[in-house]
Amino acid sequence: MNVTRRLMVGILLMAASLALWAESGLDDAAIRAYLDRIHGRAGMMNVPQADGEFLHHFILEHNYKRGLEVGTSNGYSAIWMGMALRQTGGRLLTLEIDQRRAGLARENFRAVGLEEVIELREGDALKIIPELEGPFDFVFIDAWKPDYIRYFDMLYPKLRPGGAILAHNVISHRREMKDFLETIQNHPDLQTRIDRRSRSGLSISIKRLSAR
Repeated sequence: MNVTRRLMVGILLMAASLALWAESGLDDAAIRAYLDRIHGRAGMMNVPQADGEFLHHFILEHNYKRGLEVGTSNGYSAIWMGMALRQTGGRLLTLEIDQRRAGLARENFRAVGLEEVIELREGDALKIIPELEGPFDFVFIDAWKPDYIRYFDMLYPKLRPGGAILAHNVISHRREMKDFLETIQNHPDLQTRIDRRSRSGLSISIKRLSAR
């Protein structure tokens, strides 16, 4: 076999391999390697790896299937959640207002084969959320910090009993979301704790099964 033919065979095999990945998606180990490559890119607001891993395990632990993310950035945290939802048979809807970040996120979802698990809607979450139908199993908020309370007020009624609202940066940006933190910590139908595995801080609020 001459050099040209070997090169052509190599290209065809690579194309077949990429097509197979597109159909079945990368395995978790390959996705984690991809996440390492895209984490912390300039202009992107990604959760620390420890928080991404927490979201992944939390979804699996509770067998959640329908999730919503407010604030996609380049899709780093959505991919962590998407890996878990692929196992539970669920789906994630993620919202991003910035066109450039939304475009990068779509590329990343395709690259890891999770575009059938993760749906991205581009636009202002404050305008999109009222149009969404619940119930959701979980919501993850990682967007404009002063608006957390507005997201909460719109999303709490759409959260099923036993579901969770998780919010990022509740330690690092607590002054910007004081009203939100007071609400989740004093709400009679929520059980709230703060996870401190990263300096950012992650709140986890579980809606009581007796709540309406």
